[in-house]
Parts: sequence; C-alpha cells; structure tokens
Amino acid sequence: MVTSAIVLAAGQGQRMKSELPKPLHQVCGIPMVKLVVDNIRAAGIEQIYLVIGHGGEQVREAVPGVNYVVQAEQLGTGHAVDQCREMMADVNGPVLVACADTPLFRAETFKDLLAAHKDQKAAATVVTAKVEDPTGYGRVIRNAAGYVEQIVEEKDASPAQKQIKEINTGTFCFDSKLLFQYLTEITPDNAQGEYYLPDVIAALVRDGQTVGAYCLLNAEEAMGVNDRIRLFQADQVLRRRICHEHMLSGVTIINPDQTYIDLDCEIGRDTIIYPNTYIQKGSRIGENCLVGPNVRLDGAVLADHVTIEQAVVLEGKIGSHTTVGPFAYIRPGTVIGSHCRIGDFVEIKNSQVADQSKVPHLTYVGDAIVGSHVNIGCGTITCNYDGKHKHQTIIEDNCFIGSNVNLVAPVKLNKGAYVAAGSTVTKDVPEYSLAIARARQVNKEGWNKLEG
Repeated sequence: MVTSAIVLAAGQGQRMKSELPKPLHQVCGIPMVKLVVDNIRAAGIEQIYLVIGHGGEQVREAVPGVNYVVQAEQLGTGHAVDQCREMMADVNGPVLVACADTPLFRAETFKDLLAAHKDQKAAATVVTAKVEDPTGYGRVIRNAAGYVEQIVEEKDASPAQKQIKEINTGTFCFDSKLLFQYLTEITPDNAQGEYYLPDVIAALVRDGQTVGAYCLLNAEEAMGVNDRIRLFQADQVLRRRICHEHMLSGVTIINPDQTYIDLDCEIGRDTIIYPNTYIQKGSRIGENCLVGPNVRLDGAVLADHVTIEQAVVLEGKIGSHTTVGPFAYIRPGTVIGSHCRIGDFVEIKNSQVADQSKVPHLTYVGDAIVGSHVNIGCGTITCNYDGKHKHQTIIEDNCFIGSNVNLVAPVKLNKGAYVAAGSTVTKDVPEYSLAIARARQVNKEGWNKLEG
C-alpha cells in the first residue's frame, strides 16, 4: 500500500493580520507549509496533496513538486480534505492529514505515527498530546483498551472531561477508503456552519471501527501558529533545535538564546559562534571559524579558518584564513580570497579580491577586480558610477594604493603600480609606475596672521 499525505493550506489566517498567506510566514527562514511538506517527504511519503485556497498561487510557488487541490470556499477541515476525493480516487492505503500551520512536527514523528497506525490496524489514528493547560482544545477520551472513544470539544465537555489533559492536535492518519466514505456523512451542523474533520472520528467510533491514538513525546511539536505571538514561539522552538543539532555536531555556540540560524545553513566542526549572530538563507560556514559577535550572514559562504566580527555578508564568498571586520559590509557578488584582511568600515560590492590582499579600513571597493598582494590604503574609494552606468576598476597584483585615493572607473592599475596618497586617478597606471595625481602644494606665508 502506498502512503500519501494531505496538507491543509487553504486558510486565510486573519489573526496574522497580514497580506501574506498564513502558510507562507516563515519559521527559521522557511515558509511553514514548506517545513511541513519537507518533513513529510523526509518521513518517506512522496505522494502529497496540498490543499490551497487563499493566496494559492503564492503557495504553489513556495512548494513545488506536489499535487495541488483548490478549496474555493473555506468550509472547514472536513470540506478541505474532501476536495482531494477525485484526485485520490485510486489511492489505497494510509493517508496522513496535517496542517500547514503546524511547522514543528519532525519527520521522525510522522514515521512513528505511521508505524503506530499500521501496528494497531486502525481505521484512523489521532495524534494527541498531554499539556498542562488544555483549555480551548478538544479532549481525547479513551476506552479501557486505550483506543479513542470520543473527542469532546471544550464547549461540550463536562467538568470531569475538562480535567483531561490529553488533547487532539488536529493531525491524523486515516485509511484512505474509509476517510472518503465517512466524509460523506459529516454535516455543517455546528456553530460555525463548517464541516469538521474530527466528526469523521466520531462516525468511525459509532460504527465500531478501531481509532487509535498516538501521543507525542513532546507536546510542543503540535504547536499551531495562528498569530504573530505563536509564530515567534514556534521560531524559538525550532531555533533551539537547530542550535542543539549544530552543537552536537561539533560547533560551539556561546549563547544559543542569542544566536539565530536558519534551517538550511551548514556550519563546520570547531567553529565558534558568538552571540547576536544571524546565519540565514543557506549560508555555509567552514571549520575552525570564529563568527560574531554581531554578525549577519545572508546566503554567505565562508571557507575554513575565517574570522568575522561585527559585519554583514550578503551572498558573498570569503576565503580561508581571511579576517573580516569589525564593521565591514560585504555586498552581493563579492568574492574574497584566502589570507586577506578586510578591516573596519570597509564596504565591498560586486568585486573580486585575490589572495593575500588587504583592505584595512575606511574604504569602498565597488565593481572591481583586485589582484593578489595588493594593499589599499585608508580612505580609498573606487568611483564606479558616473550617474548612468557602473564601470570597472582593475588593480593587478602587487599594487600599493596610498591613503585617500579616488580611482575613477573605468581605470586599470597594472602590476606593481603605486599610487601616491591623496591622488585622484583617471588614467591607467603602467606596470611598476608611481601615479601622483594631486595639485601642487602652495604655502602662502603669513596668510592667516592678524595684523598689528
């Protein structure tokens, strides 16, 4: 039998108070719905049906490679699942039903749920959790054999039932044929006028079908995100998991509570991450690096033995044994070689800096190719923009540029060239030449002396 999954992602999420569809709000840099789908795939389930509605086209773009089912009207969870009826007509086997706003479920949990469902030979299995405060949740009533006898909503629960701390999480596993058979029996006879998926559970129990329960070892996995507070809480939980995984893999994180690592990032062994560091959007960090404090890496690639502090790297690459910062800004399109020094208050954009070169401080390098063993002095800038177009500066190997120099692109400094401090260079400099481009100094003696 083929195992399949239905993911409910059609809701508008009004409590998010956002134009962005709720399933696309991110946790640790990944849209919630993609987190759910990715973990279902990691559990070995490839046949996935994604029910979309509000913002459906945006959701499609975020989650490629699944079967899309449109719920034109949002008439409840039972109605959402029923929209898959035609597409799943030939499906025969277990079907997992999960919600796009429960991003903390792990792949291992889905695997264990499916195993429990098969072991119990159940018509359905309810994922449950035991919580200290079950207020607002449906209570799970079990019979003497431990199977689910009833799910009682808060408003319908007796005082004794309200004391039960095992709740329905809203995630289920069904026999696919029975699921669609019993969906025809549920009605919108409730306060919201909606078709509720848990009503299928009640019908199965009524007819003597076996309904099992799989209780989560960690209740926080079932956290649903309905507003920005819950989004923050889910983000905290997943970030803690991510930090712990990196630490168990040999990374030192000085303070995980002040370290923010997206799910799709890589960090090598013996790297040390200092507080207030943001590692985002697939950044990759090598071994034996020192990162932070106060660093943001966004799509960045750091080789081994890189030291970076109080700096921002956006889609840039940093070579091995290079130091960056403090207060450096590496913009997209930049590749820094190995054994380089990128110092304080340096901005580099869309440029290449070869091995063993130094840009120590107070410098802007834009749209440039910088060779190896180059020293760029304090206050130097590449004047790359003429008001309409960007132009390139080329600095070949072994050049030395003095302080407070303007390199007006397009311009080329050939191998071994020197530029005197304070120069504005507008013409190419030949190999091993000294360029001096500044006005002759004139001293007016006594000019500022007060008369008698």
